[in-house]
Amino acid sequence: MKKIFEFIKKNLKKIIFVFLITLIIFFLFYIFYNLPNPYQLKNYQITPLSTEIYDRNGKLLYQIYKEQNRIPTKLKDLPLYVSQATIAIEDKDFYKHSGISIFGGIARAIKETLFTKKIQGGSTITQQLVKSALLTPERTIKRKIREIILALWIERIYTKNEILEMYLNQVPYGGSAYGIEQASQMYFKKSAKKLSLNEAAFLAGLPQAPSLYSPYYNPDLASKRKNQVLKRMLEEKYIDKKTYEKNINKKIEIKPLTNNIKAPHFVFYVKKILEEKYGVDTVEKGGLKVTTTLDLEIQEETEKILKEELEKISYLNVSNGALLVTRPPTGEILAMVGSVDYFASGSGAFNVTTALRQPGSAIKPLNYAVGIDRKLVTAGTIFIDQPTCFIAGGQPNAYCPVNYDGKFHGPTALRFALGNSYNIPAVKMLALNGVKEFIASASAFGITTFKDPSNYGLSLTLGGGEVKMTELSEAFSSFANQGKTKKLTEILKIEDKFGKTIYQFKDNNFVLNIRKQIKRPSSLSIVGKQVISEETAFIISHILLDNNARLASFGESSFLRIPGKAVSAKTGTTDDKRDNWTIGYTPNFLVSVWVGNNDNSPMNPYLTSGVTGAAPIWNKVMSFVLKNQSDLWPVKPENVIGRQICWDSGDLATKKEDGSENCQSRFEYFIKGTEPKEPHIFKQVVPITRDDKLAPPNWPDIEMKEKTIIRDMFGIYCVDCNHENQPYQIIKL
Repeated sequence: MKKIFEFIKKNLKKIIFVFLITLIIFFLFYIFYNLPNPYQLKNYQITPLSTEIYDRNGKLLYQIYKEQNRIPTKLKDLPLYVSQATIAIEDKDFYKHSGISIFGGIARAIKETLFTKKIQGGSTITQQLVKSALLTPERTIKRKIREIILALWIERIYTKNEILEMYLNQVPYGGSAYGIEQASQMYFKKSAKKLSLNEAAFLAGLPQAPSLYSPYYNPDLASKRKNQVLKRMLEEKYIDKKTYEKNINKKIEIKPLTNNIKAPHFVFYVKKILEEKYGVDTVEKGGLKVTTTLDLEIQEETEKILKEELEKISYLNVSNGALLVTRPPTGEILAMVGSVDYFASGSGAFNVTTALRQPGSAIKPLNYAVGIDRKLVTAGTIFIDQPTCFIAGGQPNAYCPVNYDGKFHGPTALRFALGNSYNIPAVKMLALNGVKEFIASASAFGITTFKDPSNYGLSLTLGGGEVKMTELSEAFSSFANQGKTKKLTEILKIEDKFGKTIYQFKDNNFVLNIRKQIKRPSSLSIVGKQVISEETAFIISHILLDNNARLASFGESSFLRIPGKAVSAKTGTTDDKRDNWTIGYTPNFLVSVWVGNNDNSPMNPYLTSGVTGAAPIWNKVMSFVLKNQSDLWPVKPENVIGRQICWDSGDLATKKEDGSENCQSRFEYFIKGTEPKEPHIFKQVVPITRDDKLAPPNWPDIEMKEKTIIRDMFGIYCVDCNHENQPYQIIKL
């Protein structure tokens, strides 16, 4: 022990030196370990920035952020008094010191620490920037030392104006508003570039205590704080006495806090796509500027129409609706309303446009289009609409569809079967196409929800399979685009936080101002998948705009007509009355509408025809969209020809020796080469029952008679027979 003491005594100075060096190293490690890098302040590398979502015309829809809502701005773009107000109240010697104020802030901090036992915050603008952007808000000696070091460091690598700009873009101004631009938007609903002196003084006073000086909670204190800033500006000679007196008595108009989101279903539809492409962090903190395809004027009008029309039919047990407005030649989404009220309790946020719903008869045009395109049928092909049961292989029970009006309409041309939305001809069309082949074709149209063909039967053509409105709109775009489907698109442009364009939508048919008259898109310039021929697309479109083709079911003046405009339209209602649709289009615009209930409860049977619920909404929206547009009919391809055909049989009308026609005829369009060649009406000896009906197979007590017969692809129809209580035709597939 004695030797140890002697060693210490002899080497005391060395031991103290080593101890001090060790202490200093430990202290420096304690202070500098994981010290933030101030170079990251440049270009907002560590500053979270809000992503802004705009409509096509630059109108703000929403700002996406995680915790701090921040939009960067440049110091040079702000009025001079914005920075002067901040310097006057926060750090009058900002342009004189080197990051810390020895005789101001530091002295005060030491005094407060010694006498109140509280760690005082930084006083200079540079220190406040450090505290806000680089350090945690804890109040400790360690953090205070790190703050001073970083403040001195920042002053060496940035100019004063750069520091001031970073401060104005960084500090909190209350609530989720970070930075002067977002604060100006929140309190005054305008850009910081347009701030008045009085407003700038108010904002400059907020960062010291945003909650205390909040105009929403403490308006008197907020006013006093604003006047305090003006007084300091006067003392620092930034303003004269006249300006001071004029503004100190001027009341500032604070805008009420509002929910600023517009087109919420669409905004969150876009947000999901952005997150999948760039990641959640980039979307919430990366400061993207996203210009979308949405037209806010159309969006707000559609929201208004949907709400008003649903209120009119609420007595029919209809509580919700959804709609989609798109441009077929480009695929742009112009409006998306996922539910009638996004902010309603319960399922208001549910987006029906991307949900699975049964389309009812709205799927029929695709079925007929496949048949026409495969040249299995034409618009003049006769379907016998009579009591029919289908027995498919592997199915234990016969399928016996009925028409929505409960009637049977005899021999009916495809044009009228589709126009009037008769069910039995549509089922025959699917039986002729084949379920497997139709599902494959539906996939080509853009419908991905039809999967295993074994899960579906012939009811698929009546809406027995679920689809998304977005995909059904894509499918219908093929009719408007002369056979080409166009994928829906929702974004026109994406810029990063530096203003660099990282995505740009390009299309030959793009028109920014779609409220002005738009020329006809060229089929040759539409880039898309050719799923059906131009000829088929024209014929389907012509049928769906032909008011005579739907006259029997919908009447002369239904909601499917837009006066003075050629618009193709189709309704759809499911058998259980849970889904009611109308979809219609021109070469430039497509509107899809659905009404129903989110809980899937059935609506009133009065909605059976499809023209009571969705159609009036569709009519008003389409009329608004087409308000300034010229009338555009589908362009007839050269390979489509017109012929006179017989009403009853669909056969070509011919001239007799006296020059008259051999039948009552009408005009019809055909793809060249598909005109009817063989006769479908003829005299034939057939078995007839005692009550003069065409006898089913194996019917007892029959008589053979010559009758006038019309044939379709599955059987015959006796024109001059008795059809009262007609027995069902059995079709085995």
